[in-house]
Amino acid sequence: MSIDRVVMAFAGAMILLSLALSQMHGPNWLWLTVFVGANLLQAAFTGFCPLAIVLKRIGLRPGVAFP
Repeated sequence: MSIDRVVMAFAGAMILLSLALSQMHGPNWLWLTVFVGANLLQAAFTGFCPLAIVLKRIGLRPGVAFP
């Protein structure tokens, strides 16, 4: 799996997790969704993604978006 796919899967999982936690424990968990969305938006424009850097260091192969 390439870094791009792992980043998308991780972001999707975090969004679903925050939605579930907001239903079980309170609406403040939606701030996690806001954070993930903002990070995805800035990564689209800048190409900087902290998760992609970590994944590259542990040896995953680069994709197109995060070389």
